[in-house]
Amino acid sequence: MFFKEENISEMPFKISDIVNNMGMLITAGTLESHNTMTATWGGLGVLWDNSVVTLYVRPQRYTREFLDREKFFTTSFFSDKYQDVLKFCGTNSGRNVNKDEKTGLTPKVFGESVAYEEAELVVVCEKQYRNMMEPENIFDKKIIKTFYDEQDFHYIYIGKIIHTFLKHH
Repeated sequence: MFFKEENISEMPFKISDIVNNMGMLITAGTLESHNTMTATWGGLGVLWDNSVVTLYVRPQRYTREFLDREKFFTTSFFSDKYQDVLKFCGTNSGRNVNKDEKTGLTPKVFGESVAYEEAELVVVCEKQYRNMMEPENIFDKKIIKTFYDEQDFHYIYIGKIIHTFLKHH
């Protein structure tokens, strides 16, 4: 198995198929110092004439500190056999546990950031925008009661897609 950099517009599938059918890890930092978290909310699209990834990260997440500090981040998509790993990375903080050691994931440099050898697809992004959701800008107030209980609003990150690496079997 090996990774090959691919042009996102020439991939042999729709990106939405990967996002909907695989788990995703958001990772930021360096090979020596990084953190990762599981995300189920996010998007792919076009903004400012670039292909972009949009992430939603709660303020208390340890990965947010790395996202704020670093210029680049990755999103990594995994096959179904990694569901337990994704669950672990989504329910444990990197402040308290070394997720790489506990899960057996293998960090590797991809482009300008770090991701995992076990992923099927790695998308490297350059951070373009960050802002916190404002409750007054959420028009359906049921969303606030359902997802926020009037606190803990997500930060929104938008990253320009710099590289996409697809695993070839």
